[in-house]
Amino acid sequence: MVALSARAMAQAAAQDGYAVLAIDLFGDTDTRRASQQWWPAGPAGSLRMSPDHVLAALRQVAQRGDVLGWVPGGGCEGLPALLAEASTVLPLLGTAPQAVQRVRNPEAFFACLDAHGIAHPPVRSSAPVDAAESADWLFKDAYGSGGWHIQSAASFAGVGAKAAPPHHYFQRRASGVPMSATFCANGQQAVVLGFNQLIVRPLGLRPFVYSGVVGPVPLAAAPARAVQRALQLLTTEMALRGLGSLDFLLDGDAVLVLEVNPRPPASMALYGQRVVGGVMAAHVNACIRGLLPELRPAPLPTQQATQSPGHLQGTEIVFSPQNLRIDAALAHTLQTRPDCHDLPPAGTQLQRGDPLCSVSAHGNNINEVLTRLSTARGILLTDLERTP
Repeated sequence: MVALSARAMAQAAAQDGYAVLAIDLFGDTDTRRASQQWWPAGPAGSLRMSPDHVLAALRQVAQRGDVLGWVPGGGCEGLPALLAEASTVLPLLGTAPQAVQRVRNPEAFFACLDAHGIAHPPVRSSAPVDAAESADWLFKDAYGSGGWHIQSAASFAGVGAKAAPPHHYFQRRASGVPMSATFCANGQQAVVLGFNQLIVRPLGLRPFVYSGVVGPVPLAAAPARAVQRALQLLTTEMALRGLGSLDFLLDGDAVLVLEVNPRPPASMALYGQRVVGGVMAAHVNACIRGLLPELRPAPLPTQQATQSPGHLQGTEIVFSPQNLRIDAALAHTLQTRPDCHDLPPAGTQLQRGDPLCSVSAHGNNINEVLTRLSTARGILLTDLERTP
């Protein structure tokens, strides 16, 4: 498992019976607990993966001789050279490097959508010339993840038709609820595991940072068909394999496709009980054998009202409100909370705005889950204020 944060993948794989070797940036307590061994994916304190660190770790893993392959997770989609080289060290279990590059090529991706009449917010390769118009546009990095890369296009206004750098593009702002579809594909077909509502918030100067997810949420028939049509097209056109997510905006029944994440998404943690055999086993079977997963029936409406603690799940990232060092007492406090995950070990040094941990909650509807997540986050931040 290789990712910015491998916790969700490591726990899912361990639950499905795999022996897990994890490579990520954080080395969280629960990641290491689910793994036989852990390696850093970058220098200590860094929030960027280092290809040299990852390749060195994968070469050590390959020497074992008993490893099925490696799974690229969040953050790997922005490192095409790493994907290509690492796949010569160990078999890659996921979408092939060349296909990932095509998915993350704005020109190719949106041209594919246009050719098949799939709606998306307008995109362009050069900045708006007019300063007033630029307020309606965003500047995005197709190799980015988690929304950290999204900025207002206003900073590019007044410079003429300034071209976007390689793998960057401009996209018009659009209304709608940020959503995603978690899927598993075999290169030809895809199965939607469920639909999710994304939690997206501003963080500092970043207007659209991914902060969490709630699912599976119900979706009306018309938008569900639109998403499934887009997903089936992209699966065949882009040769998607394994777990992934398709991000979109939902405005009434209108669907606007934003992007595809061709790797296991954070929302996979919501579907461990929905997939027969387990969600990571489904990923492996789709990549190696071309088998699509079997899904257990979703709870009936009559069951949802009586289920406890609720059929919907949610997770939310808690960002550090200040520069913070995790001492032994605080690390222990976080570990004793059953709703806390991505637990930083003692000695971790955080800067303001760094991911601290995540919290989880259940509920019978979206608002209930969001309220419980907000409460959990508030309690945690209050506890931090009391920490000497």
